Amino acid sequence: MVETNAAKETSLHAVHKGLGALFTDFAGWSMPVRYASELAEHKAVREAAGLFDLSHMAEIHVRGAQAADVLDYALVGNLTGVKPGRARYTMICDADGGVLDDLVVYRLADEEYLVVANAGNADVVAEALAERVAGFDAVVENRSADTALIAVQGPRAVDVLAAVTDADLGALKYYASVPAVVKGHDVLLARTGYTGEDGFELFVPAAEAPALWRALTDAGEAFGLVPCGLACRDTLRLEAGMPLYGNELTRELNPFAAGLGRVVKFEKSGDFVGRAALAELAKADVPRVRVGLRATGRRAPRHGYNVVSDGVSVGEVTSGALSPTLGYPIAMAYVDRAYAEPGTKLSVDIRGRIEPVEVVALPFYSRA
Repeated sequence: MVETNAAKETSLHAVHKGLGALFTDFAGWSMPVRYASELAEHKAVREAAGLFDLSHMAEIHVRGAQAADVLDYALVGNLTGVKPGRARYTMICDADGGVLDDLVVYRLADEEYLVVANAGNADVVAEALAERVAGFDAVVENRSADTALIAVQGPRAVDVLAAVTDADLGALKYYASVPAVVKGHDVLLARTGYTGEDGFELFVPAAEAPALWRALTDAGEAFGLVPCGLACRDTLRLEAGMPLYGNELTRELNPFAAGLGRVVKFEKSGDFVGRAALAELAKADVPRVRVGLRATGRRAPRHGYNVVSDGVSVGEVTSGALSPTLGYPIAMAYVDRAYAEPGTKLSVDIRGRIEPVEVVALPFYSRA
């Protein structure tokens, strides 16, 4: 008999099963892809609120007198400049400038940070940080197994949270976090998300996640809150023009090639991993540019499809779907610089059928 490694399950797996979720294997985790209708879930997040299990993400704490120095060396961003209670989007790169992962880093206190990594790169990031901490007065602790992450996203998210916590939500800015009590549970409450909407992410001990999920579900019923799976999370982030590691970001791409060179902070003092390579890459012309594509038909360009001009391949689609909000197919792609100007007419080879598309500025959707 051949043994296979079963997909890992979050502490909310039984809850999802009870809700009738359809599961998929995502980065080695059994995750809900949808509960009833991914279109209805997408619409709920845009118009009311959605509840997501993100417990497959990695939570890595960096603590100590030189925690800030470690992260300034290990990551491309300026983490010393992040004030306690605030967060920053950044990346961890290899020595050649390739992106190992994109991250959100929360400064919890003067000498403690929380690094949140993508599920598929959890081990890569944890191992890289463990190596890069050598010689610094700091420790790296991977608490992913003991931490659950639940997100409430959408225009009514603040109403849902206000019903279950006394935290001052009005004072909690975007990309900020605060310790809070939510229905008796001690959580780290962050105003962050991956949907293009206002919303919150709640870090809680894994054992307490089912009770917290139920409390949020009960509080959200009056505001149209519905459980949401990974399918609508993907279309939501695509509409918002947010990159997905493995699609718009890879180890073969550097931050400049991805159009995210702004996250590389050369002005910070001291060396950091990849600095020399990235300094050279910053001077070079980027051969291909990440752009948005709007299709005129009903068939959506998908990951890996060729972008063509006059029969010649000029790029490749990285993500694509029929936009539930906009009502037409959209995609992100890397195209040759000469074809990257908004308004440029191109085509996509969709399984042998050439479909017209137009280059548009990102994001496709921005909340009011």
